[in-house]
Amino acid sequence: MERRRLGRTGHRSTVVTFGAVAVGRLEQDAADRAIQLVLDRGVNHFDVAPRYADAELRLQPWMPRIRDRVFLGGKTAERTREAAWEQLNRSLERLGTDHLDLYQLHSVGKIADLDACTARGGALEALVQAREQGLVRWLGVTGHTHAAPGTHFEALRRFDFDTVMFPLNFVLWADPAYRRDATALLDECARRDVGVHIIKTVAKDSWGERAKTHATWYEPFTDQGVIDRAVAFVLSKPVTTLTTVGDVGVLPKVLDAAERFRPLTPEAEAALVREAGQYHSPFVGSWA
Repeated sequence: MERRRLGRTGHRSTVVTFGAVAVGRLEQDAADRAIQLVLDRGVNHFDVAPRYADAELRLQPWMPRIRDRVFLGGKTAERTREAAWEQLNRSLERLGTDHLDLYQLHSVGKIADLDACTARGGALEALVQAREQGLVRWLGVTGHTHAAPGTHFEALRRFDFDTVMFPLNFVLWADPAYRRDATALLDECARRDVGVHIIKTVAKDSWGERAKTHATWYEPFTDQGVIDRAVAFVLSKPVTTLTTVGDVGVLPKVLDAAERFRPLTPEAEAALVREAGQYHSPFVGSWA
């Protein structure tokens, strides 16, 4: 699988990051099969958060064997320095490791979230303290809403984050306002040498009132051909890596798509964006 430089971190991340949210509600044996799958495919970047049920605990048995082989990113959705500091230390304990490679402010999708994190006594102070003490090395920000690209652009103005993580897919790209903000953020990240981490690559629609058929907060694409094109669309942009889908049934399809990725031609991208009109931009509430 292709690897790309994660901005100034220098880490050569696989173009797919394992989203451990997929194993948070599984029993350990089922989680082990998913983790072994991504390792067998060569994935070297893992993403986890306290909000992902027992995902940290599912990774814990693997840490003694793989910690030096994977770039491990964690998150905090806490907004105060004290609460974020406590959560970081709890995550380290649950994961069974003494440090994280990347620690991120989680779900900072609107300016109000950013204001809370960057205020005096806010969570950002805990991240800086953790870096100073060697508990984490790099700092990032994530977000899940339509406003995330614009919010992250402002976040980079306020603080020199090393990475950003935000939604990008061909359905969103068809929205002129979202495309404008995402393009501006991608350009700024390139200028600052900030690593770009993408989420929701294969998001198709919100569930609404319909019964969920997959373990995701959104309805994912499941057709392999569409997934191939959705993954190719994202990886044809100036990004480093995309997070795998939060459903272990769809997970292999995303891995397959990434392994056979070839950059889209401008004509193929334009055709895909035109196709987006039949889908809906899948943002509901915080849409994490």
